Amino acid sequence: MRIDKYLWCVRLQKTRSKSSKFIEGGNVKIVNEVIKKSSKEIKIDQTFSIRDQPIWRKYKVLDIPKARVGAKLVVDLITEITSEVDLKLLAELQKQNQENRLKGMLGRPTKRNRRDLDDFFED
Repeated sequence: MRIDKYLWCVRLQKTRSKSSKFIEGGNVKIVNEVIKKSSKEIKIDQTFSIRDQPIWRKYKVLDIPKARVGAKLVVDLITEITSEVDLKLLAELQKQNQENRLKGMLGRPTKRNRRDLDDFFED
């Protein structure tokens, strides 16, 4: 089965077109090789990784579905084999981002905010 269709079928991506764009962006590895084409075939017992900043989440293919499956049936098709260390790192980063959003920090400071910070630290 094509990797873009597989990601969509096991509910790792919402739509097939988003799945294709995700793959073309270099966010998927099959057997530790970054793929750029969504037409790459995936087989049973192969492992693949999906980029979830800052880690790569690893999965093992248990079975190939004929069509998109319900959320309860996904566990029969795929299993996550990501290490605990990586999952803890991801959880810490998500918690930190959530706390920053609650404080009003959404990302990089704007140019104006950086100037204000520079003026503050110069005094």
